[in-house]
Amino acid sequence: MAVKSTRKYKLKDVEMLTSAATIIDNAIANKTVLQSKRSTWTDAFFNDLKSQIESATENFLGKDAAKEMREATQIVVSLQAKAQNDLSEFKTQIAQDFKKTPAKKDEILNTLGFAAHYKKVKTGDQEALVQLLYQFKTNIVPALSTEIVEKGIAQATIDAIVGYANTLKQANITQEGKKGTRKETTEEAIVAFNNIYDQVISVATIARNLYKTEKTKQDLFSFSKVSATMNSKSTTSSTTAKKA
Repeated sequence: MAVKSTRKYKLKDVEMLTSAATIIDNAIANKTVLQSKRSTWTDAFFNDLKSQIESATENFLGKDAAKEMREATQIVVSLQAKAQNDLSEFKTQIAQDFKKTPAKKDEILNTLGFAAHYKKVKTGDQEALVQLLYQFKTNIVPALSTEIVEKGIAQATIDAIVGYANTLKQANITQEGKKGTRKETTEEAIVAFNNIYDQVISVATIARNLYKTEKTKQDLFSFSKVSATMNSKSTTSSTTAKKA
């Protein structure tokens, strides 16, 4: 009896393929450095890997599955970045505007969700961000909003934060829906996926070592970091792939 193949990664198939495609795109963007260290990493090598990923996605998951997944993820990441920026501005201004009344400052930050969720929000935790935004939206009553604005914070900043709550939640739902879109996975598909993962994880591991003094660059070649943008729970979720 033939031994059934098992996946070499813990991600959903579409997440793995999307992460792999992103890592190869990052490699191409940094190919001048990478190709100076690896003679086999030619343009043809990277283009072949891209073709393998695209073919596997279309043949086994459905046309444009990874493309749609990536687009949905980019929307979430973009909204997340904007929300984090506005929340940071808001928190900093509250700290300064109410520094002479620390109890009031703490009360405001606690009421609006910062005390419970902001620490995780700063790590990129999307679930914590949604929770903070909804607590902010629910508790920013007119009297509190007026008090804060009178201290100097722009009303537009408050309105923007309130607006992110529904927008990010809907984008997150769309993203999750794209994750679940898949055809029935065959033995042939798993073999193809494992082959792609093996090749890309090798590129990622070597590239991360080449950029060992540049963490920002390293993160471009980490399956766990790249795939974290597709995980609505947390960037430290156990469902990420083995670290490159």
